[in-house]
Amino acid sequence: MDITTQYLGFTLKSPIVVAATPLSQPPGNARRMEDSGAGAIVLHSLFEEQLILESAALDADLSRGTESFPESLGYLPDLHDYRMTHEVYLDHLRAVKESVEIPVIASLNGATPGGWVRFAKEIEQAGADAIELNTFALATDPRVTAADTEDQMIELVESVVNSVKVPVAVKLSPFYTSLPHVAARLDQSGARGLVLFNRFYQPQFDIENLEVKPSLHFSVSSELPLRLHWVAILFGHIRAEMAVTGGVYSAKDVLECIMAGANVAMMASALHVHGIEHIGRVLQNLQQWMHDHSYESISQMCGSLSRRYAPDSSPYDRGNYIKTLSSYTLRDTTSVF
Repeated sequence: MDITTQYLGFTLKSPIVVAATPLSQPPGNARRMEDSGAGAIVLHSLFEEQLILESAALDADLSRGTESFPESLGYLPDLHDYRMTHEVYLDHLRAVKESVEIPVIASLNGATPGGWVRFAKEIEQAGADAIELNTFALATDPRVTAADTEDQMIELVESVVNSVKVPVAVKLSPFYTSLPHVAARLDQSGARGLVLFNRFYQPQFDIENLEVKPSLHFSVSSELPLRLHWVAILFGHIRAEMAVTGGVYSAKDVLECIMAGANVAMMASALHVHGIEHIGRVLQNLQQWMHDHSYESISQMCGSLSRRYAPDSSPYDRGNYIKTLSSYTLRDTTSVF
């Protein structure tokens, strides 16, 4: 049973890739992921805001009290002990690379070109096999158009792609007016992979204390259809290889991702819930299903349920919306109460 697949130009031993998650931070976990059957690992994300705030804090430390008197030099921090977040990240990347043989993908989370070009080069030099750009540009200003937001993202991607030789993947939001157009522009910009979709955590409103609080919850399999829908539409129209992330828990989920047209299925929440060794159980179930249904390889089924190969494309278009609503019938709900 051939469960190898292609992603970002690499031949992966399995279609399951560990998505960006804090689980990749503890020493030894990367090796456990590889031993369980993961085809590649995306390291936890480094945020643009982290570097900006840290740089500002260092500047403040270096200038504190210098305008007062010469003895103020004693206030300066010992730079030998001052470990910047990006330096820690690079050291972690090197350590993970030494511990595993599967591809290791660094994750950068930002919205502007800024220092990403410089840091992308450092990541490449540290040994990353690829870079995943985790894009999140939230438009809150009415004067900012959809085109402005898209152009900013394309500029970010192009600046990174042109600065490194390793492949670059882009983790996208589903909130675009024309996702196929955005995907095509990213394709032309040199992105080797598209990851669908970024999970944005919505804040919760506390009406008693009049506060807005951050809220985090794990993904569930019910989030998968949105991702499958768009992968199935994009399949065959772009050169970039696709990954599905958000809601992947079971062998059935992985198979649906592949049949829709994805090259890999990414897991994060499932590993938090069921443990890292869950990867091995899913792969075992996947191979059993392939055996029972006479599939010899992953490539054999890739895109088989995509819009490109569908005899009737209406389920992917407006026809599915019309059919779903028109076929709904009211049921007697009195027993519920």
